[in-house]
Amino acid sequence: MRGKGVAGLACLLLAALLTGCGRQTGAPVGDARPTATGGYGTAFLAVGTCSSFGTADITEVPCASERAAARVVARYDGAPGDGPLCPATTDFVLHIGARAYACMRDLEPPHPGDPGGGGGPRTIPGDCVYTSGTGQVRETACDGSGAHRPQYRIATAVATRAQCPASTVLYVQLGGTRPVGCARRV
Repeated sequence: MRGKGVAGLACLLLAALLTGCGRQTGAPVGDARPTATGGYGTAFLAVGTCSSFGTADITEVPCASERAAARVVARYDGAPGDGPLCPATTDFVLHIGARAYACMRDLEPPHPGDPGGGGGPRTIPGDCVYTSGTGQVRETACDGSGAHRPQYRIATAVATRAQCPASTVLYVQLGGTRPVGCARRV
């Protein structure tokens, strides 16, 4: 009888371990540095893994899958406003619960995060902007395909306004180590 009890307990423990290993989107993910590159299933949306299409109920899928939409290029703990900036050509940021975020790059073009693409979470040199209110600008596609016509193009990013070229007509706050965008009229 004792052997059956131990075997039954072992089976229950094995079942608990197998069912408890599912992905948890809100689980803590470590410190504020990119996670190590891993293959599909190593950690939920680790660097190098891919996500499915959509904005709700995102799942991790193999990058070769027909359901794959975007690849994780960086992943950080905390909120995007509190942590490191995503790489410059990130197409969008995916919030993983309340504790982490993943910087995503679409697997196929168009790439809104590319210079002039009209989107992405960061404004970078090569991007175009339009005035959206007093002292405010918003990014738009440089080719005019966006909802708003481009008015200015950011030529370069520098540490201070004094470093902008003489042709600069607009200064755009970019963030990062070179926080000033020097823009010219389009």
